[in-house]
Order: sequence, then C-alpha cells, then structure tokens
Amino acid sequence: MAHQLSNGILTVDIAEPGDYKGTRFDWTGFITQVTLEEGMHTFCVPESLQAGHGSGGIGLCNEFGISRPIGYAEAAAGEWFPKPGVGLLQKLAEVPYDFFGTYPLISSQITVDSSREEIVYKVESAECRGYSFLLTKRISLDGDRLTIAYSLENTGTKPLHTEEYNHNFIGINRAPAGEEYELRLPGEAVIHEPESSYTSGLLRVSGDRISWNARPDRPFYCRLGGSKKENAQWYWELVHKPSGAGMRESGSFTPERMALWGERHVISAEVFADISILPRHSKDWSRSYQFFTF
Repeated sequence: MAHQLSNGILTVDIAEPGDYKGTRFDWTGFITQVTLEEGMHTFCVPESLQAGHGSGGIGLCNEFGISRPIGYAEAAAGEWFPKPGVGLLQKLAEVPYDFFGTYPLISSQITVDSSREEIVYKVESAECRGYSFLLTKRISLDGDRLTIAYSLENTGTKPLHTEEYNHNFIGINRAPAGEEYELRLPGEAVIHEPESSYTSGLLRVSGDRISWNARPDRPFYCRLGGSKKENAQWYWELVHKPSGAGMRESGSFTPERMALWGERHVISAEVFADISILPRHSKDWSRSYQFFTF
C-alpha cells in the first residue's frame, strides 16, 4: 500500500518498497508525486511514457553507485555486490557495471515507520564479502518544503566508496520541456560535456539561467558547472513560466558534480553527493525541496 504525507500545503505520494522492483533505484522513499495544494500544481512524471522503456524511474527517486557500485570491480562473475536501498546484486560477467542492466537480486529487509508528515526507512544490508551497512532515510514536510535526510553507517570491514544522487523526473503540471521552462543556478551557468551537438543547440545560457531553444524531440544530456559565491549553499531552481509554479532543490553537502538530462516530457537536474565511509563510521547528508508559485 502506498504512503501519503500531507500538511495542507504539500501532498506527497510515496510508493511502497517493492512496488518498484528494478535494481537501479533505491526502493525506499520512491516519491511518485508532489502536489502543491495552492493551485493544485504537480511536479513528478515517469522516466518514460512508453511502457517497458527506461529503467522504471518516477518523480524523486535516488540511486547509489551509478558509476561507482560498491564492491563490483573486485567481485568475480557469479559473486554478489551490495546496492544501498536495493539489496545484493549478482555480477553476471567480467564486464563494466551497467546501471540500465537488470541483475539477479536478493532484496534488503526494509522497516517503515510513518506518520502524517514524516516517514522513516531503515535498511540493514546483508554482509557481502566484507561490505555491510545500515541506511536510514527520513522524509519529512515543513511548510512548502520536503526534506530527505540520509544516514549511511558502515557496519562492515571494508570502506564504502560510492555516490548518491536524486534523479528528479520533473514535468510541472505535466507540461513538456521547452521554451516555457527556465533552470536557475546560484552562479554563472556553464554547460560541460554536452553529449551531442543536438544538446548544444537545444540549450541556451544567459548568466545564471539555462533555457531551451525549442521543445526537445529526443533525449539531451550535459554536465553543469559555474562559479558561485564563496560559502553559498548550492541549489537549482526550475520554473514553468506560464503556470507560475516552480521548485528548488538545495542540500547540506558539497556537490561532487551536477548534470542535466531530459527529453520531450521530462527535465531532470541531478546533484551528486560523494560517499566515502571508513568501517565503523557514518555519513549524514540531506536534500531539501521547496515548491512554490510566483
């Protein structure tokens, strides 16, 4: 049964762990919709509108280890490696890890404690070749803000080296990507490593803002960068000008990198947190989302 948080300002729909059965995204706190009650604005859309396409992402769903899966490199074919929030995955062959791939899975045991405005997940991983950890994720509401607080404790004998990000599949009021949107950053916006000339031609930079020259007809991807004021908290802000609705993500950590992905129906700004934890140590970090009208 799905969970719903509500405080009269925001209503947040969260899938039950196991409703999403893939091996890419964290099963806990899989946020399928956020509704800003004033104006009934919605923000979350599926990764793909075509059944069977993509990797099953929806809305605000996070992933650990897209490029640094824990224990994968030293695992032999047939051995298992852990993915936080998912479980133990089996390495099938001596090939690089494929985050789009589907792996045999032994899912983690997940406990859930929820109230009207908060939900807490605890995921204790099985021991796997010296790796084990306890993941705690707390999702809470405070006015027009939704906060996701993470704590990852290394209970194994080997260090944990990975990364975490939230994919943020966004389409405000399901409006398609294009000229009606604007992405705002805290400093001078810079586009790095566009994956194609199509991406380079699609996106336009003006000061701290990125906009679209046309409605996309294929996927686009690039990394983002740019200067910001010293000690300023990072953020990104996406606004849909015709509806006057927008959202902003900020966080408690220094970003390792930032990327922008999307296609015709979806825009996804992604901010990556570096995760390096010695045995018997832990790391805490958080993401805060504000939903607003202007």
